[in-house]
Amino acid sequence: MARQVPLSKVRNIGIMAHIDAGKTTVSERILYYTGRSHKIGEVHDGAATMDWMIQEQERGITITSAATTCMWKDHMISIIDTPGHVDFTMEVERALRVLDGAIALYCAVGGVQPQSETVWHQSERYEVPKIAFVNKMDRIGADYFGVVEGIQKMLGANAVPVVIPIGASDEFIGVIHLITMKALIFKEESQGAEWDEIEIPADLLESAKEWRANLVEKCAEQDEEMLEKFFAEGDLSEDEIWKILRKATCSRQVVPVFCGSAFKNKGVQQVLDGVIKILPAPNEIPPIICTRDPENQRRVNDDEVFSALAFKIMTDKHMGKLIYLRLYSGTMVAGTTIWNSTQQKKQRIGRLLRMHANRQEAIDMAVAGDIVAVAGLTDTKTGDTLCDKDNEIFLESMDFPAPVISISIKPESNADNEKLGEALHRLADEDPTFTVSFDHETHETVIAGMGELHLEIIVDRLKREFGVVAEVGRPEVAYRETATCSSDGAYKHSKQSGGRGQFAHVKMVLEPRNPGEGFEFINEVVGGRIPQEYIPSVEKGVIQALEAGPFAGYPVVDMQVRLVDGSYHDVDSSDFAFQIAGRQGFKALMLQGQPELLEPVMSIEITTPDEYMGAVNGTVCQRRGRIESMDERGGMKIVKGMVPLSEMFGYSNTIRSLTQGRASFSMTFERYEAVPFSIAEEVVKKRRAEGKVRGGEE
Repeated sequence: MARQVPLSKVRNIGIMAHIDAGKTTVSERILYYTGRSHKIGEVHDGAATMDWMIQEQERGITITSAATTCMWKDHMISIIDTPGHVDFTMEVERALRVLDGAIALYCAVGGVQPQSETVWHQSERYEVPKIAFVNKMDRIGADYFGVVEGIQKMLGANAVPVVIPIGASDEFIGVIHLITMKALIFKEESQGAEWDEIEIPADLLESAKEWRANLVEKCAEQDEEMLEKFFAEGDLSEDEIWKILRKATCSRQVVPVFCGSAFKNKGVQQVLDGVIKILPAPNEIPPIICTRDPENQRRVNDDEVFSALAFKIMTDKHMGKLIYLRLYSGTMVAGTTIWNSTQQKKQRIGRLLRMHANRQEAIDMAVAGDIVAVAGLTDTKTGDTLCDKDNEIFLESMDFPAPVISISIKPESNADNEKLGEALHRLADEDPTFTVSFDHETHETVIAGMGELHLEIIVDRLKREFGVVAEVGRPEVAYRETATCSSDGAYKHSKQSGGRGQFAHVKMVLEPRNPGEGFEFINEVVGGRIPQEYIPSVEKGVIQALEAGPFAGYPVVDMQVRLVDGSYHDVDSSDFAFQIAGRQGFKALMLQGQPELLEPVMSIEITTPDEYMGAVNGTVCQRRGRIESMDERGGMKIVKGMVPLSEMFGYSNTIRSLTQGRASFSMTFERYEAVPFSIAEEVVKKRRAEGKVRGGEE
């Protein structure tokens, strides 16, 4: 079966932004204007095609990234609509890993917001070319040029307007296209599907000429030949501008900026034109490189050897586990067998599906550049590489942040126990930032995630999708512990119980490391004082002790352990004995090293009307927070600061009632910091009372 759309006419893009910037609304307009859907679904009505989960429809937010495919001017565009809420940043991460380009969306009033920065840096890590779309130009306080300046200053991007608005807020009626130098006035009666192309109004002509000159100059700077022509003639042709704009965007030297109002059906088609004229096709991205052998590279081409990356898992009630794949090279046919190089396992492709949100369309073959879903890959996980067994390749996977909040969970009836275990396993399979563990001391199942909303959605899905009604405990912060000073000492594990005994003796030095440096084990034993085969056993014991520290039972971070000396017994020493010695020796040294508790600290941004500024600042200070800056944006005050996560539970209700629902806030994880001694003492006392601190001889 031949390829239906030439590779040069394929675009794989994502829409990324801060929460409530209008990503899903833009997606809905794209589907409508491209003919993929015949009715515009609105987010506030719970009718958006891309927000198919019932939890998304009820809350009016995107929770899981949804993929779809549409056609625009003979080009096939695969779109992934990503969430904006920080709790679901993992969905953005995995989407950006497999996309060739992105639309960075900004609210014309809110500008560059905290999550806008987060997703921008995520996209830069994967070197994704971007075009920007300033949405909500119909809102009071809309400031297009202020947002362009914000992109330049706050994100360090070379933002270059391609269109400028005609009017703002209630008077926003269209845009001036700086490449064609025409004014586009959108028709309300056709829901923006049609527009009048007219000469630029006289009062906007000077401004249009200035911004056109800015566009041409920024483009010409990217090409010496064009720069000479620009200096000689003072202008470039339309084709030349599009050509250089594409080249500069693909090399991430320029970010073209468009504007409009998706809700009022204005400006979206110009962005679609930008996608096909500016953003790269799959065969224009650099070859993919094997992480284990940089010489092993593959171009995105149907004729190359097959390779694909699994970037998302979704559970479908009819088809079971669906794996979303991005094909980088070669072709894939339903019913054939492929190789999972990450797991070193054969996998059989059951059904091949092209996705439209949660609806599926069966296909026989997928080709390079495609984003498809596959049923039947039972052992494949997020980040796995799929390839040809005789031509192995390992593609760069994704990094996911560690969970920062946890709750205990138990089913209301014993009959649900097995169902709960299976449901949690499937949800953890889907979501790498959601973890499940069992606390053997308290006999509790503990689930952990990225925030209150994240875990709330998980519990809701357990009830609705899996029919498990569960009781949940109070949210707990994912504290960490570390030592603050060096300590050294010896530990001897010796047990005689008739027959062969247990003996292991170790001498270790424990030293704290800088925040974020992690754990390091160094073997300095000389002269065979401990046989070489037992050194890994000591390290294994220490790593086991790191999982639940002796101070408060939380994971230990940023420590260096040096094994300097020890002794052994010819008969009684064993791998098991040295594991115990390593584990117990570490615990003893840790308690000597003046341990301290670390807590996750969040970067918070609060948007509030001026009259509530004092009260809002007060809530931050009451929660052990630090205010770092106060700005103004779009007639609202912006308060930025740092607050411990443990103090932020229920904050949304507090701020809503305090400001009559007029203030909003967003927070992102920043770093771990030491907990004040008095609070740490309370936490440790509580943990010991609950039996969650493990210690003592073994």
